[in-house]
Order: sequence, then C-alpha cells, then structure tokens
Amino acid sequence: MSIKQNLQDIKSKIPEQVTLVAVSKTKPNSDILEAYHAGQRVFGENKIQEMAEKHEALPKDISWHMIGHVQRNKVKYMASFVSLIHGVDSFKLLKEINKQAKKESRVIDCLLQIKIAEEDSKFGMTKADAINLLESEVFKELQNVCITGVMGMATFTDDENQVSAEFNKLKTIFDDLKPLHHNLKIISMGMSGDYELAINNGSNMIRVGSSIFGERNY
Repeated sequence: MSIKQNLQDIKSKIPEQVTLVAVSKTKPNSDILEAYHAGQRVFGENKIQEMAEKHEALPKDISWHMIGHVQRNKVKYMASFVSLIHGVDSFKLLKEINKQAKKESRVIDCLLQIKIAEEDSKFGMTKADAINLLESEVFKELQNVCITGVMGMATFTDDENQVSAEFNKLKTIFDDLKPLHHNLKIISMGMSGDYELAINNGSNMIRVGSSIFGERNY
C-alpha cells in the first residue's frame, strides 16, 4: 500500500479526537511530502539536527514534534520552530527549553515523559517526580514553557495484558496530575504495534511510523 493509503487506513480506525503523529525519522523528504499531500500535517522526529534540516526544506505549516530523548545542548537548534516536545524527563531539561524559548520569544508546549515500562532502557520520571515538579515554585517561574500533558512508552513485549496495564498506569497518573495543572490535555502513548490498545486505555495522541512509511532502513 502507498503512504496515502496507509494514512487513510489508520485514520479510519482512530477516533476524531486522537491526534496522529506521523513518525518520519530516517525517512526522506519525498516520503514526508507524500504524507503531507495526503493531508498529514503533524510529524515526529527523534533527532534534533535531522528535524531542523527537514523543517528548513519542507512546507512551513508542518507541526514538528520532538519525540526522542532530548540532549540539553541541542535544544537551541529547534527552539524557533518545534511545536511539541514529548520527552521532558527532568527539571533541568525543562529549564533549558524555557531559556531557549525565551530567546525566540515563544512558549513551547511540552509533555512530561513518565516511565511506565519495566525496561531499564526507557527514560522518564516517576509520578512523584512529576508531582514535585508541577508543585514547585521554580516551575511556576518558567514563563516560556507550557506542560500540556504526559507521554509514556510501554515495554516492548507481545504480552498485551502487560502493555495494557502500563498504558492504564499512564492514564491514571494523568488523571492524578490534572488537578495540579489545568493545562494538561494530552496523553501521548501508542505506536504502530499497539496504538489501538493505547486508545482503548485513554490515549489521545499516537506516534505511528512504520505503519505509515514502511519499515526503516537503519
């Protein structure tokens, strides 16, 4: 199937209120343009340099999401254009995003990355970390970032019960954090293999790559 057909197929399966982030990492601009011409406007990248180059070359009404692990020293390269940063896993990173956003006279939307998987390789903060951050006075002083939700990655396993339980954990944490911070509206969870399960557990933003663009050649 073509990229356009893949997109239509996924969009027919997901509710209207769910945002589809097309994960275009490692994919050429021609593939992104094919998705763009099929109506897709939200794209996700996991390397800041690659995203910055694509932003330069591609239509300016694309909404770029940074979905990978963010190194603080690279924030400045995306601060002028990034729409949403999914992987905020520390106050230090948030402070750096705020600093770079201020230089660009922007407010950058961010998601707190919560660790829900059992794998050690996954980044993220605990529920307690998130509560401490949202309730801290230093956080309230940051004028150029807006925490709009949470993001989580489930364990890479075929055990649907485990994945479902991890997604459910993120939804519960979101519900617990919402009274502390009224801007929270996004639950970003679910990828190509498990987005339907994620939506059933409350996700309203999914990150889908290979089901749109085909397998990646690393």
